[in-house]
Amino acid sequence: MSLATVHDSPPRDGRRMISVDAESRAFLRLRYALVLSTLWTMAQAARLRVGLVVVLSLLFWGSLFGLFHEAFMFLASLHVDVISLLFNAFFSSLMVMLVFSSGILTYSSLYASREARLLLTLPIRPDAIFAHKFQEAMWFSCWGFVLLGSPMLVAYGVVHESSWVYYALILPFMLAFVVIPATLGSMLCIGLVAWLPRLRVHAVSLAVLLAVAGGGWLAWSAFTTAPGDRISGAWFERTFSRLSFTEQRFLPSWWLASGLIECGTAGEGADATAAFLEAAGFLAVLLANGLLLQMVATWMARRWYRSGYSSLNGEHAYRRSPRGGWLDRLICECGSRQGRPLRLLFVKDLRLFRRDISQWSQFLIFFGLLGLYFINIRSFNYNNAYASMIGFLNLAVVGLILSTFTTRFVFPMISLEGRRFWVLGLLPVRRDHIVWSKFFFAFLGGLPPCCLLVFLSDHMLGIPRSLLLIHELCCVMLCLGLSGISVGLGARMPEMRETSPSKIAAGFGGTLSLVVSSLFIMLVVVIAALPTHLYLATRSLAADSDAVNFFRWLGSPEGVTVSLVSVVVLGLLAAAVPMTLGLRHFRRLEIA
Repeated sequence: MSLATVHDSPPRDGRRMISVDAESRAFLRLRYALVLSTLWTMAQAARLRVGLVVVLSLLFWGSLFGLFHEAFMFLASLHVDVISLLFNAFFSSLMVMLVFSSGILTYSSLYASREARLLLTLPIRPDAIFAHKFQEAMWFSCWGFVLLGSPMLVAYGVVHESSWVYYALILPFMLAFVVIPATLGSMLCIGLVAWLPRLRVHAVSLAVLLAVAGGGWLAWSAFTTAPGDRISGAWFERTFSRLSFTEQRFLPSWWLASGLIECGTAGEGADATAAFLEAAGFLAVLLANGLLLQMVATWMARRWYRSGYSSLNGEHAYRRSPRGGWLDRLICECGSRQGRPLRLLFVKDLRLFRRDISQWSQFLIFFGLLGLYFINIRSFNYNNAYASMIGFLNLAVVGLILSTFTTRFVFPMISLEGRRFWVLGLLPVRRDHIVWSKFFFAFLGGLPPCCLLVFLSDHMLGIPRSLLLIHELCCVMLCLGLSGISVGLGARMPEMRETSPSKIAAGFGGTLSLVVSSLFIMLVVVIAALPTHLYLATRSLAADSDAVNFFRWLGSPEGVTVSLVSVVVLGLLAAAVPMTLGLRHFRRLEIA
């Protein structure tokens, strides 16, 4: 008998469940208590991380505001009307990202959390559980969307000298908009969990086929299209005209962009009143559609959440044999007999990664979006200095995304072994093998996608082969150093009694790992990029001085060689020092 049947059957003693209003008030009190507890914990034990997040968020917001402000000033000087296309393309892209991210968050909170498992054992309506967990997904979606979208909207208002009404409506518009993609992602998650077990082969095959076809089409169009002209008004109009498909009146991104543009370009008097009423109409459309989708999502959760959870947790009987796939058997069988325990631990981590949808889905989404950006980066002719700068910036972006994943997923891996450490202690496996298996898993897992993305970026930019090899070397050192930092610090500062990987990554050790990883990325990129840019900048200098001579030497082949040797040494030290500290501490660690 499924969970849905048990829940829907009337109680035998005649007692009824509490009313919907009382249930909602109980969840509101629960949410209030959780928020207070989280704030108190952050104020007591995570002040460093909170301060770091606030400072970095303000710096990120300010950088984006300056970038968008200069871009809008540049567009105003060209006298081109592409603001509507720009807003629609930007918000439609964020809408797609929000659908996927909210779907992943909904799956993690509704189907893979201990709290949801506990709530399902209580006499609570499934739609109330969905509403409670949806608030978390909504919060994270709002936070990221406001952080990315508000700098552009504020910069647009400053450049066009909009009235205070425009700034007052920015936040209501964004909150009303984000409800729609967040709800769509949750509905997609509930539907897939409920129906995918019945259509697994067909759905997965169709998804893989569409993904391969879409990726092949994008790659073919990118590699066969010649670079365009230099930046001009005609170039902007021609480039943004390709994005005209985002200007569809049925898209929520079009309602958001149209309402804000109407309010931002309003004049005074009757025109301002008419523009405000038009913007209010678009805001009402967003709110109405968001509330409608909430009703549909609530109905889906009431009908399919418990049955989907029951079928999802009952799939263990239908899984494949414990022997695993061909890749796991190949890794286990290749190599010497002495290294077999290390390979078995590596395969264990690989299987855990494959079974955790929150890990590989985020990995694919972020690196896939970055790959789409690199594919479409060749839009006009770059000079050597500008192409070199963009190439090193893209290398830094790849490194920062990898550092985010190593801090969030690799750093807690040692701590998570605490729950099954007694099993590992009974096996003929040394503790060093546990740490080294995490290192090889992080390094070998991050190296292929990062190097491929860097190669794709350099190819799109038309960078010479020598500079491409420099970027690839820096990418290898970044993967090596970031893997050593996350695994080494994770073994040096483990939290064996904590079972939540997000809490482990949010602690002092995770914050320190993220800070050290960011500093390491900055040092590697600066050391490698400085000789190249000095070479391009000092070729035209004719003055004979010690400073100019030093710059010329640093930009010479000898200076480039010294910088590359420094990058290699820095990468080896970033991997060796944390791993040595982690191994020494992990050997002496006593687990109660």
